[in-house]
Amino acid sequence: MSLADLPPLREALERHDLLARKSFGQHFLLDLNITRKIARMAQVGEGDIVVEVGPGPGGLTRALLETGARVVAIEKDSRFLPLLSELAEVADGRLDLVEGDALKVDALKAAGGPAHVVSNLPYNVGTQLLINWLTGPFKPLSMTLMFQKEVADRIVAHTDDDAYGRLAVISQVLCDAKTVMDLPAKAFTPPPKVASAVVRLVPKADPPPADLIAALERVTAAAFGQRRKMLRSSLKGLGGGALCEKAGISPDARAEVIDLAGFLALARASLGQASA
Repeated sequence: MSLADLPPLREALERHDLLARKSFGQHFLLDLNITRKIARMAQVGEGDIVVEVGPGPGGLTRALLETGARVVAIEKDSRFLPLLSELAEVADGRLDLVEGDALKVDALKAAGGPAHVVSNLPYNVGTQLLINWLTGPFKPLSMTLMFQKEVADRIVAHTDDDAYGRLAVISQVLCDAKTVMDLPAKAFTPPPKVASAVVRLVPKADPPPADLIAALERVTAAAFGQRRKMLRSSLKGLGGGALCEKAGISPDARAEVIDLAGFLALARASLGQASA
């Protein structure tokens, strides 16, 4: 049997008596036309290593394997392992299954080398996983990720957008981020209560050093934690007005109008560094 001979995903789910678990934030994408489109957008192929979180019934996994890539699938829900094992049997050794919580699994070790991340992320952990990949030891070559549309909008937002916040700043300082696909709720089984979107993030060639990113996280947490206050108040614990003046930022401004360069200047000032 080959990948092309596998039964439809719905049939596989019924045969294994599998239903989505709300507690795991599961919503299955069973349309292989959509999963293949996501795999194309991820720009992966033969020789590439792809980490996928929450493969569930394996719709996206199938599409990724069809590109010729090797897939490391991290699945917390043990119910899906027998179904995914059947997929592994026809994958010519290119599907590695890792049972565990993606928030705890060492993705760097699991991948065994430079890897891309392509996932329909569980809704309840998607944002935290993204932050981990952006700021942790595992540095993906690229990330093509499906989120609730509200979260996707927060990643790609710009100043003065209602969705603009610390997730946008951290994501865009480290990556070029773009929404590449919108999906209605009806595309999923079971349908979630919200629409979804796929965001592609490609790391910048010369990212800021780790200490500056850590400072940026502290500054954005304070600034957007009280986003309706002026920076002189919201950043009081980090230096308030004096910090703003050192960074060349108006202390009377609010977080929502400060662009990426402005937040980096604040982060540098918090470390006692001169503005770039």
